[in-house]
Amino acid sequence: MMRANRLTTAMGFLAALALSAAAAPAFDRLDFAVGGDDARVAAALESASLLATQQGDPDTDPRDVLAAARADYGRLLNALYSEGHYGGVIHILVDGQEAAGISPFAAPARIGRVQVNVTPGPKFRFDKAEILPLAPGTSPATDFRSGAIARSTAIQGAVSTAVEDWRDAGRAKAAVTSQSITADHRDATLDAQVGLTPGPIVRFGNLVQLTPSAVRAERIARIAGLRTGLIFSPARLALVAERLRRTGAFSSVSLTEAEVLGPGNRMDIALSVADEKPRRFGFGVELQSLDGLAVSGYWLHRNLLGGAERLRIDAEISGIDGTLPGMDATLAARLDIPAAFGTDTDAFVTLDAEYTDDPAFRLYQGGGSFGVHRRFSARLDGELGLAYHYAIYRDDLGTRRFSLVSAPGTLTWDGRNSQLDPSTGLYLNADLEPFHDISSGITGARAWLDGRAYYGLAEDRFVFAGRVLVGSVIGADATAVPPDYLFFSGGGGTVRGFPYQSLGIDIGGGDTIGGRAFLGASGELRYRVSDTIGLVGFADIGTLGAASFLDGGGGTQIGAGVGLRYYTGLGPIRLDVALPVSGPGADGAQLYLGIGQSF
Repeated sequence: MMRANRLTTAMGFLAALALSAAAAPAFDRLDFAVGGDDARVAAALESASLLATQQGDPDTDPRDVLAAARADYGRLLNALYSEGHYGGVIHILVDGQEAAGISPFAAPARIGRVQVNVTPGPKFRFDKAEILPLAPGTSPATDFRSGAIARSTAIQGAVSTAVEDWRDAGRAKAAVTSQSITADHRDATLDAQVGLTPGPIVRFGNLVQLTPSAVRAERIARIAGLRTGLIFSPARLALVAERLRRTGAFSSVSLTEAEVLGPGNRMDIALSVADEKPRRFGFGVELQSLDGLAVSGYWLHRNLLGGAERLRIDAEISGIDGTLPGMDATLAARLDIPAAFGTDTDAFVTLDAEYTDDPAFRLYQGGGSFGVHRRFSARLDGELGLAYHYAIYRDDLGTRRFSLVSAPGTLTWDGRNSQLDPSTGLYLNADLEPFHDISSGITGARAWLDGRAYYGLAEDRFVFAGRVLVGSVIGADATAVPPDYLFFSGGGGTVRGFPYQSLGIDIGGGDTIGGRAFLGASGELRYRVSDTIGLVGFADIGTLGAASFLDGGGGTQIGAGVGLRYYTGLGPIRLDVALPVSGPGADGAQLYLGIGQSF
């Protein structure tokens, strides 16, 4: 028994030694010495070194260390070239032996010390720096000129830019056909002369689909909108790919230019697509201290009829606070048909039903619409439709029924760098909806403007965000307009710190309706403390007009507060606490919780 225990103990000790050895680093020590005092050069060399990345890695075999050392000669040399040093000397010693002289088949069983010694040598400057011919109206990059530091990256960048300039001019097959790069070590200068052949003006040929798809080929071609015979343009080719991607029907889109031109210098474009999963669902949650919990969800089909049609069904229940009064419910469906009326002009059909129990009114509504959506550019798009809704409202004016025909139109400019967490850019949304009530014969229009601006400082750690809201109802008296077409103040969308719809127009007898005019503004200072945590300070103001702006019929609310942001891959999780500063309708501090910035 004693003998067995001793054997077990010995085996355990040996196993521990083996595990300890297996966990040892690839080599004991790395000495990285760079001559001179140029921190940028030293950083570039260490960043390029494979040995530097292997240091301390217990899973690296000595043979891998030797292979990395041998590869580092070329990597370090390229790093020197990228910093303009063409006379450098590199020594890599593995336990005192030059790595280049050690056979790959004679790697030691263990490596103790690795030394990397680099003498960068003098910094070279361009004597001659020429790329010819250049596309009309273009010039070489400013860092590729006589007297500039002769970085290899400057040469590569200048050549790439010159070729792209020719391609932008329709010369799709522009290429480098000659180059002469000579270093003169006597005076540390570099001559770089590159010759280009622009090639002919190229026109687009056919779009050739190489991969199968559940989306019909003729629909893919119509959505892509690549017109045969147009002069080649990289931007137009990128737009073709973007048109296909934004349908949501494809997980990847790849366009490849034909190597050989066809008759008339036409170039076919090969298309490869991979279908996205056709169905998707999602949900969201938002919490406000006064209004309670809001839960929403959606179901999406990306290719309903085989033409990349997009059907989305949304449902939401809000105002959940444990009681039925105050709860709202909506159910909406929208079908989008891409390229229904030509490239970049889609069609849509909607159906919706809604029950809303707001502080100012109760609404039962159902209806639908159809229309077109036009994308004018990457930033600008618009929508125009024809809608019908039958609605029953109960408010301080009693129970009223509306049979509304309207023509809602919207125009949106989105120059933000992000939708959920913008730090730069401008956003402008303008809505105009003329309407006619068949029941009463009343005609009017509702206009709404939402403008936002963002400005980031210190690499976007500080972001100033501003918002302006303007709303107006024209052509109809407030008592003849559907209550949800009128304006109220208070709540997360207007003035935080006040309850939702806490400010309206007093019509006497304790009765309140919405106003026909609204002006609002918000300002936020957002500070990102770390990669995951952010702080926000904000202030909101809103003023309500009975019939026109600043007519004094409704009053003004001002609120302010602070917020906490937790940044995730889906966007920031938002927690805001706001207090009323001045104005009617105050009811203590208000809490707001959601996903994404407040605007």
